[in-house]
Amino acid sequence: MTRLLNNPDNFPVESAEGFLLANKRHVRGLYGGAVRATKTPEGKVALVIGGGTGHYPAFAGWVGHGMADGVVMGNIFSSPSAAQAVSVAKAAERGGGVLIAFGNYAGDVLHFGDAAAQLSAQGIPARAVVTTDDIASASPEEKEKRRGIAGWVPVFKVTGAAAERGMDLDDVERVFHKANDRTRTLGVAFSGCTLPGDTEPLFTVPEGKMAIGLGVHGEPGIAEVDFGTADEVAKVLVERLLDERPDGADNRVIALLNGLGTAKYEEMFVTFRAIHKLLEEAGLEIVDGEVGEFATSLDMSGVSLTLHWPDDELLELWNDPVDTPTLRRGTVDPGDLRDDIHTLSQDPTRITVTEEGSAESRALAEKIADTLDRVAAMLREKMSELGKLDSYAGDGDHGTGMQRGSENAAVAARKLLGDGAGAGTLLAGAGEAWSATAGGTSGALWGVILGAAGQGIGDADVPSAEKVAGIVDDVSTTLQQVGGAEEGDKTMLDALLPFSRALKDLISGGGSLSENWNKAATVAAGAAQQTADLSPKIGRARPLAEKSVGHADPGAVSLAYVLATIGDDL
Repeated sequence: MTRLLNNPDNFPVESAEGFLLANKRHVRGLYGGAVRATKTPEGKVALVIGGGTGHYPAFAGWVGHGMADGVVMGNIFSSPSAAQAVSVAKAAERGGGVLIAFGNYAGDVLHFGDAAAQLSAQGIPARAVVTTDDIASASPEEKEKRRGIAGWVPVFKVTGAAAERGMDLDDVERVFHKANDRTRTLGVAFSGCTLPGDTEPLFTVPEGKMAIGLGVHGEPGIAEVDFGTADEVAKVLVERLLDERPDGADNRVIALLNGLGTAKYEEMFVTFRAIHKLLEEAGLEIVDGEVGEFATSLDMSGVSLTLHWPDDELLELWNDPVDTPTLRRGTVDPGDLRDDIHTLSQDPTRITVTEEGSAESRALAEKIADTLDRVAAMLREKMSELGKLDSYAGDGDHGTGMQRGSENAAVAARKLLGDGAGAGTLLAGAGEAWSATAGGTSGALWGVILGAAGQGIGDADVPSAEKVAGIVDDVSTTLQQVGGAEEGDKTMLDALLPFSRALKDLISGGGSLSENWNKAATVAAGAAQQTADLSPKIGRARPLAEKSVGHADPGAVSLAYVLATIGDDL
C-alpha cells in the first residue's frame, strides 16, 4: 500500500508537483500536465501523450527530446479531461499539427477524441491514436479492442523520433500505427494494487497462483494459474506472445520486461535471463533489451513482457537519441529553455455568463444548484459502495471519480449562480467542471449529460413536464452517440433508457413531474440492479466479463442514485 502521502485526495496533484520540481531540465508544468522545457523547431509535429497517474514513468517520464512534446496528467487510474488535453496540446504545438497518443481505454478515447476535434475546429490539425498491445484484453480477431500497456514505450519512442526528424503529420501517424501493429504485451500479477488512502487491494491473488492478463488500472487478470519459478513465468509470457507474432515480422525483436510496482530489479534480471534464452531458442535475434519500470500500477506485484518486432525504419527510429526524465540514450543538444509557459498555463474550461438568464430561469438555476449540492453529498456517502462495485471488473475508482466530479460541479454551479446564470448555462458549466475534474469515462459522460440537459433547458423559460421528458430523451440519444454503447451493454444506459421511457409514458398519462419522476427513478433503480445479470460488451470491464456477472454496473447504479436524489428535490 501507499504509505508516503498526505490527504489521499491530493495525492495525484502533489505527486505531479514533485515530479515537475525534480525534472526542471526536461519539463514545465501548466494546466492539464506538462510540456518540454526546451524550445522545439517551427513546423515540428507535436506528440502529446497521457492518461491516468499511478503508472510512472508512464506518462510524464517520457517528455523530452526524441519522445513526447507534452503529457496530459489525469487522476489516479483516471483519464484526464478534454480541456486538459487541449491546454497541453496548444502549448506543445509548433505549426506541424498534433498527434495525441494514449492507451485504448474508454475514458481516454472519449476525452482525447474530443480534444482532437476541438483542436481541429480551432485550425490546429490534430489526430487521436491508441495503442493496443495487450494480447489478454481481446482476441486476435478483435485487436482494435485491446488495451495499451507497456507497449507504450517502443510505440511512443519511435513515433517521437519520427516527429523529431521533421516528418509531417501523416508520416508520424503512419509510423505510430506501424509500430503499434508490431507490438505485443502480456502481464502477470502476484498481488493487486492499493489506491492511496485505502487499506485493501483492488484484487487479490490466491496463494501459490498468479493472475494472467492484468490491467494496469488495477483490473484483475483474466485467468489464474499456478505460480512457478522465474523460468516458468518467463515461459508463460514468451510462449503466449510468440503465438501472436505479427504478420510480416522478421526474426528481429526488442524485448522489454516491465516491473509493475514492487518487482525488484534482481528478480527481473533473473526472469529476463530466461526470456532471452527462450527467444534465442525460438530463432530470434534480440536486437535490444530493456529491464525496468516502464508502466507501473502503484504497488502491484508482477511483471509484463513486451515484444516489439521492428523493421529497418522502426529500428533506426528506436536507436535515435532520446533525452527524457526516464529514458535516455545518445547525445542530445539540450537547446534553449522555453520562457512562455506561464502565459499559456490557464484553465480554459470555465464557462462565463455572457448574458443573464431570465428571472424565472435564474430561480430555477438556484434550485438546480441546491440539488447539485445534495447530489455531491449523496455521492460522497456512496463513494465506498460504488468503488467496491467497480473493483470486481474495473479499477475501483468510480466512487471517487463521481464524488470528485459532482463536488466540483456543485462549486462551479454556485459560481455561475452568483454571476447571474440561467438554468442552461449553469448546467453546462457544471458539466464542464464535472468532466474536467472527474476524468475517466464517467466524467466525460456526466459532462455530456449536464451539457445536453443545459442546452435543452436554456436560459429563458422554465420547461414543462412534457419538455423535461423530451430533454431526458435527447440526453439519452446524445449519450448513445458519444459513448457508442447500446442498451444491454452493461453501462449507465441500462438505467437511463428505461428511466426515459418510463418518464415519457407517465407524463403522457398526467400527474405532477415530481410524482412521475420518482416513479421513473424507481424503474431506473430496478434496471440498474438487473445489470448484474449482464455481461459487459464495451469498456474496461469487457475483458473481465465473467468477474462482472453477478454484480451491478457501477455507472448504472450511480445514475439511479442521482435520479432518485433529483426526484427528492423535485
